[in-house]
Amino acid sequence: MSKETLSSYDALNRFFDEGSFTETDAYLKSGQGTAEAVTGFGTVDGIPVFAFAQNVDMCGGAMSKAQAKKITKLYNAALKVGAPVVGFYDSVGGRLEQKYELLSAYGDILRKSAKLSGVVPQVSVILGNCLGTSALIAASADFIIMSKDAKLSINTDGKGACSGCNTKNGVASFVCEDAEAAIDQAKTLLAYFPTNNLEAAPAFESAPAYDNPDKLPKVIADSDSLLCVGAGFGDDVCTAFGRVDGNPVGFVVTKGGNISAEAAKKIAKHVRFCDAFSLPLITIADAKDFESLSDASALVSAYADATTAKISVISGTAVGAVYIALAGATSGADIVFALPEAIVSPVAPKAAAFLMDASVADAPFEQQDALIDSYIRQNLTAAKAAEDGYVDDIAEGAELRAKIIAALNMLSSKRVATLPKKHSTK
Repeated sequence: MSKETLSSYDALNRFFDEGSFTETDAYLKSGQGTAEAVTGFGTVDGIPVFAFAQNVDMCGGAMSKAQAKKITKLYNAALKVGAPVVGFYDSVGGRLEQKYELLSAYGDILRKSAKLSGVVPQVSVILGNCLGTSALIAASADFIIMSKDAKLSINTDGKGACSGCNTKNGVASFVCEDAEAAIDQAKTLLAYFPTNNLEAAPAFESAPAYDNPDKLPKVIADSDSLLCVGAGFGDDVCTAFGRVDGNPVGFVVTKGGNISAEAAKKIAKHVRFCDAFSLPLITIADAKDFESLSDASALVSAYADATTAKISVISGTAVGAVYIALAGATSGADIVFALPEAIVSPVAPKAAAFLMDASVADAPFEQQDALIDSYIRQNLTAAKAAEDGYVDDIAEGAELRAKIIAALNMLSSKRVATLPKKHSTK
């Protein structure tokens, strides 16, 4: 099945479990024909989901007041029921002859999408053209999945619309080979989430860890369960979903070096989504510093606000602000583990050696590196951090996975009361 023959009904029938799709408002008119989108509900792997697909066979799928009415009605139903919403986008734009009514239609959808944010998961799947205000609606979802040849841009001339552009700017969470693969990716993604912010995420059969894992988080996660999000943007970190002992979790994995502005934004977004839907968050910390103060501040705020279960694992170096943000008191981590070889320091380890051990600075230059290494091995180890209460336990390999499973089981009933406020200002 090629992109050219993938109609709205083709997309929805591929997405939903066989025989489960029920169309809504099938006879609603837009001008002389039916509305330019198909809406309805069904199940995806047994999970209730609402979805709409722009109908390119009807006026090119152009947005209209009738289409907006169908979609906003769908959003209202999803809010009442507490089920995810998935939108499939492919249109030529909007019905410009409707003028100001068209502006109102766009506004209605955006307002409904904003109300649903954090209440039910929202996913946008871009199968063809999605330009102008339609792109703004699509981008209001939690995740955007694009077919490789699709176009997504706020500019109606298509500037910056390619999938590669949207990967580099962090808009697209996934880029798939074709429309069919994009639809399948949406089905895979939904399996990690609860249907709404009051339900628990679906549990799967427990599985062993990856065979011969070369690094975290494969040591921790169930085999074949990791799903990386946002590849191509902020690649000095990895954000992912996975399962541990069959239960969905979110992962944040730093890779050493500094955390860039893009990476900090990527982490903050992932933390806020996991917190909104009470997905436990496992942070693997190995970084020296932040490159952007404002984005680091937003990341700190995301962790501090999050009340979901939070486990941190110091896998390499956790220095100063990085330790504070990802593993320390500010992160609100419930439990902090460390690998035996981890380094925890209030400042850069080399600077700590010079500041805290006068013999380093007084030694001949050719001897300083050896003295610095000796100081770090003796004073900045995971064991020393544990002695001072900044690491709860030290473990690696299968032992670490077992300890994390035990911690997740213990934290499954975590409840935290927060101060009354409308929202964070970060």
